[in-house]
Amino acid sequence: MAALLTAQEAEQAAARVMARCDALAAISATPGQLTRVYLSPEHRRANQLVGDWMRTLGMIVHQDSVGNICGRYEGQTPGAPALLLGSHLDTVRNAGRYDGMLGVLTALEVVAHLHRQQRRLPVAVEVIGFADEEGTRFSVALLGSRGITGQWPAEWLERTDAEGISMAQALREFGLDPAAVGEAKRAQRDICGYLELHIEQGPCLEAADLALGVVTAINGARRLNCTFTGEAGHAGTVPMGQRKDALAAAAEWMVAVEAITTACDPHLVATVGRIESLPGAVNVIPGEVKLSLDVRGPEDGPLAALLVQLLAQAEAICARRGLSFASEEFYRINATACDANLQRRWQDGVMQVQGRSMALPSGAGHDAIAVAACWPVGMLFVRCDRGISHHPAEAVTQADVALAIQAYCQTVGSWEEA
Repeated sequence: MAALLTAQEAEQAAARVMARCDALAAISATPGQLTRVYLSPEHRRANQLVGDWMRTLGMIVHQDSVGNICGRYEGQTPGAPALLLGSHLDTVRNAGRYDGMLGVLTALEVVAHLHRQQRRLPVAVEVIGFADEEGTRFSVALLGSRGITGQWPAEWLERTDAEGISMAQALREFGLDPAAVGEAKRAQRDICGYLELHIEQGPCLEAADLALGVVTAINGARRLNCTFTGEAGHAGTVPMGQRKDALAAAAEWMVAVEAITTACDPHLVATVGRIESLPGAVNVIPGEVKLSLDVRGPEDGPLAALLVQLLAQAEAICARRGLSFASEEFYRINATACDANLQRRWQDGVMQVQGRSMALPSGAGHDAIAVAACWPVGMLFVRCDRGISHHPAEAVTQADVALAIQAYCQTVGSWEEA
């Protein structure tokens, strides 16, 4: 096996990554902020820059038919299946500079390490900068990763952005053919697995005083619109004991949602994020309350059981208070388990550089969700300051990035021993 990445080399690599994150952050549609959306001029410029960096590492570079930028570092045998590394290059509006980009740029440093040593693995190594993970422009997420897995329904081409530009038109303006989006699909045999490094976007690693953690699963989610229906009445004339106050019932349930979920598996979370009280007058007892419920967890079974318990609690509160309760699910995505073998490889790499490995689920979605429909996926989390993400204050340290690159090189290098 070739020499491992030294601490000094890792520091130099991390400095390059931080500088390149800054360079990509300068490619923005909004002065003073970072906004880079799908099929925009900024998307094109980011792809060109990352493509240039790929070419300096001896990679064969192409942009696929949905706008992903792809670089291939050939294996010992031409045409060998590829180990795919990467993340996304698009952002939310007024974003931070590490969400997505860090995963692409650290992957390039893995290839750089191989290239410096003139080292080839039994598998090819491909780095991909996914074109759209966030769904900021067309309100459909994971467009880039769904492109390579062939999960693009034809009707998506008709979706429009805030300016009324359809996805088909945007593809044409970008220089791509809407009729050719299916050509981005990769054959099953072309890829043997997918590794994604990403900032945690949460506070767990920071709380554990660890730079790195291995992801076990990407949380599934259920989102519901819920309604408590009581009876509106005069705030001054209806006695307290005779009221059917929808807001009081909803408030009781919200506290129960917090308590019940807290008492469950610590990886399960539930959030009431939106509430509307009707008729909304200061001198009228609320007769109807509409609110949202978002429940997430790394395993579908416990997630479903929690949801049943929360809805039963709402029904019980309404029965006791003489109200009615209704709910309607409007969004569902199943949990995505990370591959056990890839988790072990990540853990071994992390143990080499950190001394211990922490396993944790991801509460946010990632390109790995789409990729997992076709190939094994594994993810590594890097600590971020206070767990802040999707915000200009998003931050990582160069020292943590150096450790991450070392672990990444160790993990990818394990294919040499296969």
